[in-house]
Amino acid sequence: MKRIILIVNFILLKIVCIACPVCERNQPKLLKGILHGKGPDSNWDYLSVWVTVIISVIALFYTVKWLIRPGEKSMSHIKYSIFQNLPNNE
Repeated sequence: MKRIILIVNFILLKIVCIACPVCERNQPKLLKGILHGKGPDSNWDYLSVWVTVIISVIALFYTVKWLIRPGEKSMSHIKYSIFQNLPNNE
């Protein structure tokens, strides 16, 4: 657990150090020190990024959920037809 916390701290420190002074000066207050280059042009840029983040988090949640507990209990599910065709190891 200590290793994970240490890695996350190093990543966060690296993110803060990415922007050069000129780019940092040109960034909006919210993104100072994080982004390098030109900042967002309008509020629509923030909206598109947040919609993408929300969709990605939802997709990650359902991916992990369905990997841990797939929930296929019906005997007509295709996985059972594959299991029936496997040779028995008797």
